[in-house]
Amino acid sequence: MPNDTQPPQPTLSSSQSNPAWSRDELILALDLYLKHRESLPSKHHEEVQELSQFLGKMGQALGITSSASFRNPNGVYMKLGNFRRWDPDYIKDGKTGLAKGNKDEEVVWNEFAVSPNRLAGIVSAIRSTVEADGQLGNPLHGDDEPEIQEAAEGKVLTRLHRMRERSRKLVEAKKKQALATHGKLTCEACEFDFSKRYGAAGTGLIDVHHSRPLHTLEPGQKTRLKDLVLLCANCHRVVHASRHWLSLEELKAALQKA
Repeated sequence: MPNDTQPPQPTLSSSQSNPAWSRDELILALDLYLKHRESLPSKHHEEVQELSQFLGKMGQALGITSSASFRNPNGVYMKLGNFRRWDPDYIKDGKTGLAKGNKDEEVVWNEFAVSPNRLAGIVSAIRSTVEADGQLGNPLHGDDEPEIQEAAEGKVLTRLHRMRERSRKLVEAKKKQALATHGKLTCEACEFDFSKRYGAAGTGLIDVHHSRPLHTLEPGQKTRLKDLVLLCANCHRVVHASRHWLSLEELKAALQKA
């Protein structure tokens, strides 16, 4: 399978310049922009100051930076101005926003500006996950997995999602439930059975996928077994192969179409 994932972001020293704004950061900035769409707040505004501080905390949690001033208030203010380039209500009279922004600003605008409820859910989930990172055992800090494409909701929720999928306790509980109900472990998308194909060598093998939408995840919230899906390694890889992670229904449809 072609590898279209982004390489891990290195930890920055104080002497290095900041990297381009991440998907998570742009989502949070867009949320602030839409709250003040008619009149942008200045760099001294309390919400701009707060977002600047939070982005520093998020960067530290992800291992991207060691600086609490990772994104200063002026940078946050300028990012709000960048979003004006894509706001049809702003540019309709010939106005333009700040140029030289991130190429992903347009992508994030098109994906989330028209879905305020989804955007609000993602922002809430990102913020609560970062705030609870220490209590969760710092699952956000570490390298990204090369076979997992970062989801549309960003790195924070991608890493939280994978932490739940890798939980040995949850994996074993889901397998036990499937064996008690069906007497075997088969992929819920393609029906592949490792033990049937490989005999004793394949006994007990199956991946567990967390199917709950990322923006509904909350740190510390108990994962229900019905939120988990059994998938063979191939189907699980396909689910995570693009920024839009496939639902079980979409995965089955792709199989049928193929």
